Formats: sequence, structure tokens, C-alpha cells
Amino acid sequence: MSQKNLNADPAELAKFSELAHRWWDPESEFRPLHDINPLRLDWIDQQAGLRGKRVVDIGCGGGILADSMARRGADVLGIDLASRALRVAQLHALEAATPHVRYREISAEALAAEEPAGYDIVTCMEMLEHVPDPASVVQACATLVKPGGWVFFSTINRNAKAFLFAVVGAEYVLQMLPKGTHEYARFIRPSELASHCRVAGLDLQGSRGLEYNPVTRRYWLSADTSVNYLVATRRPEAA
Repeated sequence: MSQKNLNADPAELAKFSELAHRWWDPESEFRPLHDINPLRLDWIDQQAGLRGKRVVDIGCGGGILADSMARRGADVLGIDLASRALRVAQLHALEAATPHVRYREISAEALAAEEPAGYDIVTCMEMLEHVPDPASVVQACATLVKPGGWVFFSTINRNAKAFLFAVVGAEYVLQMLPKGTHEYARFIRPSELASHCRVAGLDLQGSRGLEYNPVTRRYWLSADTSVNYLVATRRPEAA
């Protein structure tokens, strides 16, 4: 895939690069990512067991999840196409002396061509709703994972409730996220993500919804996938 045909939206990359210097400030626009990270981390670890595993985090941004997975004992590569966010991730890893984490500016598709079946675990969180062709990213994730390995996704459902909560509520009413963070038309229904996974040869293992109480400012995982949701999949063992 040439640079010209990268599966990325330049406006999306610019948006996250502009905010890069605030990525590790837990009171910044990225507070929601800091708040939900322990939930995501624990769920991934419970399903797949991070310690000693080779992991790639697709669309790692400033490295919040990648850094925490490395601290759980994984050998982690974080990849992204937002240069400034990657530099922030690298700087944080140096300052925090995080072991076994590194970062590269490369697309999921290009890395999949380089390292097919190279990873025990692939994570792609809060990223699919920001790319022009999410199915291409799902296919790249399936290519990157070893037979028997796990692939985790998280994204946002596309329905009236999700528009109300994730766009109107989060960006305009509660101002938890910068205005324009999400584009409703790019949200992905669970059935659509499941279809992308099946086409890519991934078996669905389970899903969880992510809920938020604006009064207590608390997040939790539940069975309600109507707004934010996470999906666990596996690549079948080789016959």
C-alpha cells in the first residue's frame, strides 16, 4: 500500500497530532482514555494473558494502552500514523522507563505484509471509527496474529443512542471530548464488525459494552453494547 493510498484520513491524523502534547495529562481531553484504560487492560489480560506475549497495538496514539500492557509483562509494539502522538508515546516510555515497549510509524496493512502471523495478541482500540476502510484494518489484524492468537477491537455502535451519548453528550454537553472527535457516519454496528471479522477469518469469542455514569464519572463493563463496545476474537489454530 503506497503512502498515497494509505488507509488513513489526513484530517483525523492532524486532529490527534494537534492534541498530542496533552495525551498523558489525565485531566485533559484524553481523560476518558485514562479512565477506561484499566477496564480494557484487565479484560484483555483476563482473556488472553499478557505476560510473556508479543503484542501489537494498532492505532496506539500516545501509548496509554501499549504502555500499560508492557507493564503487565508483554513485549509491545505500538503503531500509528500520527507522528506527533508517536513522539509523545516514545518520550513517555523513556521518562517512565517502561520496559519492552517500542513504537513505529507504519500502517496496520504495511506491518501485516512485513510480519504475518508475528504476534500473539493484536489490539485495535478506539481506532476503526477513524479510518476510511475499517474492513482493511480488521484483515490486517487477522494477518498479524498467530494461529490461536487473540485480536481485540473496541469501537462505537451506530444508532440514535450512540449519537446522543458519544457525540452530543460527550462532545457538546459534558465536553469530555473535543468537538468533532467522532463522525457519526463512521460508527460501526456490532453486526458489521462481526461480518468484517468473519471475512478476515477471525472467530468471535465475546463482547462487552462500556457504560458511563456522568454523575459519578465512573465507567464499567456490561452486557450493553448499544454505545461503546469491545469485541474479542481469535484466529483458529492451524489444521
